[in-house]
Amino acid sequence: MADFLLFLSANNSQAWLYAWLGIGIIALVVELITIGLTSIWIVGGAIAAIIINVIGGPVWLQVIVFFLVTFVLLFFTRPWAVKYLNRRTTATNADSAIGQQVRILERVDNIKETGKAMFNGMEWTARAADGDQVFEVDELAEVVEISGVKLLLKKISEV
Repeated sequence: MADFLLFLSANNSQAWLYAWLGIGIIALVVELITIGLTSIWIVGGAIAAIIINVIGGPVWLQVIVFFLVTFVLLFFTRPWAVKYLNRRTTATNADSAIGQQVRILERVDNIKETGKAMFNGMEWTARAADGDQVFEVDELAEVVEISGVKLLLKKISEV
């Protein structure tokens, strides 16, 4: 290992080329496994460092370009990529409940930890989003949030 580090510390262009290739390939494999837009930016930095290496740039410039390109790609393009590449995600059935009206099947009282509501033909545990509210049987309420398997509700009149 010490020989390898000494080999890299000397301005050995071929060693750094392999180092940048290795970093890029590892980052690409991690990205393919996770598919989370996390390490693809490192690949861009590695490619930029490889270009500097091929044109004969010194190691310090390769390292600076690697970190600079990685940071710029991460900071400026990741928000765009997340917004436009993940736009095909569809809401689950549970997500579709938010904003919808539900009918109370059992009195919703956070203090007594009781409450059931009917949404889309299914019975859900229900709680009031505002802990002081109480909902009576057959009352209509609006779903404001889903917490685990519970619908958090608010009064319709607050809409």
